[in-house]
Amino acid sequence: MTENLSSAQARRMALAAQGFTRSRPASVSARHVHRVMDRLGVLQIDSVNVFARSHYLPLFSRLGSYDPALLDRIFLSRTTHYVEYLAHEATFIPVEDWPLWQFRMDDFRRRWSDGDSWMSANARTLRWVQDELRTRGPLRPADLREDAPRERGTWWDWDDVKVALEHMWRTGDVAISGRRGFERTYALAEQVIPDGIRSQKIPRADAIRELVRRAARSSGVATQADLADYYRLRDRAAVSQAIAELVDAGELVPVAVRGWERAGRAVPSWRHRDAVLPRRVDAAAVLTPFDPVVWFRDRALRVFELDYRIEIYVPADRRRYGYYSLPVLVGDRIVARVDLKADRAASTLRVQSAWWEPQARPEDAAAIAIELALAASWQGLEHVSVSGWGDAADSLHRALSALGGTTVARHLHPRENGG
Repeated sequence: MTENLSSAQARRMALAAQGFTRSRPASVSARHVHRVMDRLGVLQIDSVNVFARSHYLPLFSRLGSYDPALLDRIFLSRTTHYVEYLAHEATFIPVEDWPLWQFRMDDFRRRWSDGDSWMSANARTLRWVQDELRTRGPLRPADLREDAPRERGTWWDWDDVKVALEHMWRTGDVAISGRRGFERTYALAEQVIPDGIRSQKIPRADAIRELVRRAARSSGVATQADLADYYRLRDRAAVSQAIAELVDAGELVPVAVRGWERAGRAVPSWRHRDAVLPRRVDAAAVLTPFDPVVWFRDRALRVFELDYRIEIYVPADRRRYGYYSLPVLVGDRIVARVDLKADRAASTLRVQSAWWEPQARPEDAAAIAIELALAASWQGLEHVSVSGWGDAADSLHRALSALGGTTVARHLHPRENGG
């Protein structure tokens, strides 16, 4: 039997699966961080640092203000709990999940095994890098460059050493043992991944089924495309087979969601058997573009009516919403997007633009203002400044001014002055 859900029920179920129905703790500890990771499964990494780097934001969205040094200790120092791999894009994953990705590592190895590949053409460099890591232990690319072959690679002008490390990371010969600042430290996989984990062998079909199961648990309710995208599973036949097996096992339940339609027909969807349907969602949160709630743009549009595009690579004069606009969740709706910049020299959070979404309500401005004030405090900024760019800017300025305890100002965005 296929269950029926309204679009609002599916939306609340999706947010509950992502942890947005839990109260934020008064004080955030490592236990809370691990709990969020258990729900998300992965934490996507991104280098853009206009407001805060992307991997810091999902914890803030769910837990509220926390010490970023806590994330650094858990994820960026030499890892015991998490390691990096391409589990969506570049992400942190539990170290015990390393064997789940052997099929992807094998796919990279097969793709690059022909005689015309970079790895085949640069076997000498690969051997040299492996020998250096084996002898010297974990190293940054900079530690290897002085003694490395000086031929230049073609990836963003990285040298051959960096390209070799990235190739071997994808094939699983190398793992990332931590970061110094934002620079990765690389080591041979056996120097990072415990032998008992690295020696596990998980057949491809079993790994894909497990990843589909986890994607369903983290999504609450999802289509096949949603389940495949969560871990970027390209083998559609294998995903279909995994779904069928999980339905037979009772872990996935077929559902029809009103409004989730294509060509006049309901898009086949499933909920995880443990998915919770809350009566309401009381969350308010600023989301990174790489939060699992919105990272798959088709799902963001279907679930939240959010037509979203990152405008980093759009020429400035053609941007509609701003360089790095962040979706804002209030209740079970995405109601706005704000382009934030941390001006650390002026100790000011600059709201460079602010725009309402069609689902917004007049009272949402107050909830967003509280989140923006919290975001400024979290980043150690004393003031908030709002430009006039965007149809939500005036409302947010008034709501922030009404809060008290936060210095609020207006600033002119270059866009408002013809720049």
